[in-house]
Amino acid sequence: MARQAAVALLEAVLRRNQALDEALASAFSEHPFNRLEPRDRAFARLIAATTLRRLGQIDAVVKNFQTRRLPPRAGAAQNILRAAAAQILFLGTPAHAAVSSAVALAQADKGAAHYKGLLNAVLRRVAAEGQGLVAAQDAVRLNTPQWLWEGWRKDYGENTARAIAAAHLKEPPLDLRARGDAAALAEKMQAQLLPTGSLRLDAGGRIEDLPGFAEGEWWVQDMAAALPARLLGDVAGKPVVGLWGAPGGEGGARGRIEQD
Repeated sequence: MARQAAVALLEAVLRRNQALDEALASAFSEHPFNRLEPRDRAFARLIAATTLRRLGQIDAVVKNFQTRRLPPRAGAAQNILRAAAAQILFLGTPAHAAVSSAVALAQADKGAAHYKGLLNAVLRRVAAEGQGLVAAQDAVRLNTPQWLWEGWRKDYGENTARAIAAAHLKEPPLDLRARGDAAALAEKMQAQLLPTGSLRLDAGGRIEDLPGFAEGEWWVQDMAAALPARLLGDVAGKPVVGLWGAPGGEGGARGRIEQD
């Protein structure tokens, strides 16, 4: 079921042009995804996010073994193939599990069922030879759209552009602020307690599934965003001016700051 959810997310993003967060919100509110356990939801999100983040590499590997382009009538076949390849190449999933689940998903999809043999053959080649191809790839370039790469290179230079693109291949951690005892909450959530008092978790899964979400024990806040309240001293209730470098949801540049 987790793999089926992952493919549905890829269909929403790559075929219907939805943002991944939007796709997650809609997919997991509908049957049957809303019955997934938190662990399975996290796995589905991991597969989808990894596939999207490494899409250039995955498509380049698959192209070596896919002798014909799948037509539109093939339904979800291409994204089933991509999701399975992501598991084999980047998530350490045993090849037999990734291949057999992909074939089962194709069998259950009206459009993809006709191509289950092709998926099986391609994925077996990916499992046997894919890692060697990945080792020789320029991951930074393959996973960065040409227009974006050219903009970065022009503005920042080749080395900085590569550093930015490489950073995009890593899923960022999640920073939280505790409403109460930060140390106790860090132990409860198995999070890293940062010197600033923020908690840091490895990314993955839905925020709503984290312990303490329903009880309001914490809120999401980047560690850097929490620093001003600690550095400026007691400014509770005083007028402040906030300066942001990009559009956001703050609603304006003038407001009040609250001590956490």
